[in-house]
Amino acid sequence: MATMLLAPVAIGAVSAFLGALISITDKIVNNYGEVQIDINNGKKDVEVKGGSPLLLSLAEQDIFVPSACGGRGSCGACKVKVTSDVGPHLPTETPYLTKEEIADNVRLSCQVKVKQDLSIEIPESLFNIKKVKTTIEKITDVTHDIKEVLVKLPEGTDLQYEAGQYGQFEAPKYGKVKEATQRAYSFSSDPQDKEHLEFLIRLVPGGIVTTYVHEYLKEGDSINIVAPVGDFKVQKTDAPMICVAGGSGMAPFKSIFNQMIHDGSIETREVWYFFGARTTKDIFYMDWLKELEEKYPKFHFIPALSEPQEGDGWTGETGLITDVMDKYLKSDELKDAEKEGYLCGSPGMLDACMVVMRDNDMQEERIYFDKFA
Repeated sequence: MATMLLAPVAIGAVSAFLGALISITDKIVNNYGEVQIDINNGKKDVEVKGGSPLLLSLAEQDIFVPSACGGRGSCGACKVKVTSDVGPHLPTETPYLTKEEIADNVRLSCQVKVKQDLSIEIPESLFNIKKVKTTIEKITDVTHDIKEVLVKLPEGTDLQYEAGQYGQFEAPKYGKVKEATQRAYSFSSDPQDKEHLEFLIRLVPGGIVTTYVHEYLKEGDSINIVAPVGDFKVQKTDAPMICVAGGSGMAPFKSIFNQMIHDGSIETREVWYFFGARTTKDIFYMDWLKELEEKYPKFHFIPALSEPQEGDGWTGETGLITDVMDKYLKSDELKDAEKEGYLCGSPGMLDACMVVMRDNDMQEERIYFDKFA
């Protein structure tokens, strides 16, 4: 299990280092002038200054390709199909691409340098992603290391998103950080609220954006958000939903459950929500989730602590959330049902959940998630 958890981290660190080294060398040696990018066979044609990564060149033209890691080369999310010759795939790309994607010339846009005219293909939905300047309305500590951040959208903003999607939260230059930096965070807000977006942001030691949020960000500050992004959403079926989260992975499920309340599906569809935490100080929104369980018979909330402390009064499930989920999946109530999986958490937790779900005969194509690096 330790090897499973460390492998993605090691790959991400090596990829980020190699990408930075290539970038620095290229900037020193070359000047590429103005370059044309043809998008979707003439759907859009833009002129950019050569030498920057394709991801950044497109963003400067208000075309935002999803990138959960902000272009560090550690998430593999910023895939585009390049239909012109830009050279072979780099070692910083191949860990994140399937053999089929490599054969189809799918590339990581954060690793492809715009050195000459090129042609690409991207989903049409990316043209609807916007960068919006928002105002921080309220910051609330929900645990010792997770802040609930409520942002106010500018008046007249028409930002349509589905519960489960996310936004790129941009921290400006601060302290020793010399450039604006984006990271992806799921919306925890109710999609019916057209005036706000809400995020749950956990402090990651050394994290550029999380450090800014936890140590510098104040109510009344302005923040750029690129949104909406992502394909994670509830499928329009009647299958029981097996939802699993930990920590700030609560965010998309808060949004999803609120949406289900509005559309009435929480009354007709089985939902099993497994939430894993270490101790009682790491668990939150308990009263709200228990109220949902009491009000809606088909909604089941199963929190579990992996390290319950003596004297904290915990009477719920204990152990790893994967083991708790496995027990319930083997129960008479769930073992024969055609279920769908919905996951949000660390890459290691998602991988472990996938193993348990597959072992319980859940079909991989019916397990949905956004894996953030």
